[in-house]
Amino acid sequence: MREGYKGTGPGAITPDGCAVELYSRLPVGDEPEIIAGVAPRGARILELGSGVGRMTHPLIERGFTVTAVDESAEMLERVRGARTICSPIEGLALDEKFDVVLLASFLVHTGDPEVRRGMLATCLRHVADDGFVLIQREGEDYHTNVPRERVDPRGFTVRIASTEPIGDGVNSVFVEYFFPDGEWTQTFRTRPLTKEQFEEAMDEAGLKVDRYLTEDRIWVKAVCRWGDGGAGGVKAVPVG
Repeated sequence: MREGYKGTGPGAITPDGCAVELYSRLPVGDEPEIIAGVAPRGARILELGSGVGRMTHPLIERGFTVTAVDESAEMLERVRGARTICSPIEGLALDEKFDVVLLASFLVHTGDPEVRRGMLATCLRHVADDGFVLIQREGEDYHTNVPRERVDPRGFTVRIASTEPIGDGVNSVFVEYFFPDGEWTQTFRTRPLTKEQFEEAMDEAGLKVDRYLTEDRIWVKAVCRWGDGGAGGVKAVPVG
């Protein structure tokens, strides 16, 4: 288990506190549509931190070729139709490049800046010269108005119970999941990043923000600082 991370509930728990059974139950949101809206048709996608394939499977259904990477073998056992690689993201070194490298699930906000640098280095190392990186950021209100909960019409509740500063700009977040037949919790560390701090971290990693793909600036298209980043297919929010 990674320091500061913990999970409880039925089934296997990954090093970052995720419960495999829980994530197998959670539905995917609009992420596949956002990705498909900007990725070239039939693109080769490297999905970093794929988990059980919540985004992998819809992307495959849309005609993309996906290589799914996760440090949990138990998570990858649930992935279908994709090549799977069991590895920490920051240690991945494949001898190939991809049209799109995907770093979702707010992983860029990891509490350890060295791990973040390693993840972004992996993105840069594996993106094709004319490709791009898609990154999912936390929403600006993620750490405010806590506790808060969302009742899903499919019959479960997600409750962000607390987010507490633990020093050096890092928060410890505690989340609860309630299903009719089971309950899970997850504790993890995250580093809130302003837009400016995020862009500084990208610049340090050799990447630059090409555009924000959503009005809330959660989804970002990034390119190598020396590349053109390829073509995009959705109306985007300009940087600035």
